[in-house]
Amino acid sequence: MTLTIYSRPGCHLCEEMKAVVQRVRREHPFELTEVDISGDPELELRYGQEIPVLELDGKKIAKFRLDEDALRRALKGRMPGTGRGGSRTAPTSR
Repeated sequence: MTLTIYSRPGCHLCEEMKAVVQRVRREHPFELTEVDISGDPELELRYGQEIPVLELDGKKIAKFRLDEDALRRALKGRMPGTGRGGSRTAPTSR
């Protein structure tokens, strides 16, 4: 699983979202990529008015503010064996 935060320096909402992500990361392992949109015209056009934006495996799951429990649910739904996005292991019989 990879979370990507699109943000820019000096954005207080971005710092709040990053703090939530770091707290949840202690419980649920995932890769984290932070993308600074400043100076990239394409990213500024796409995310400039919506930052911070959080994506999970390329799908937008939050913008502006992030609820910690909602992030936990989203991550849990992507974990293997959950039936949503993860791969199930078939039970073995002996």
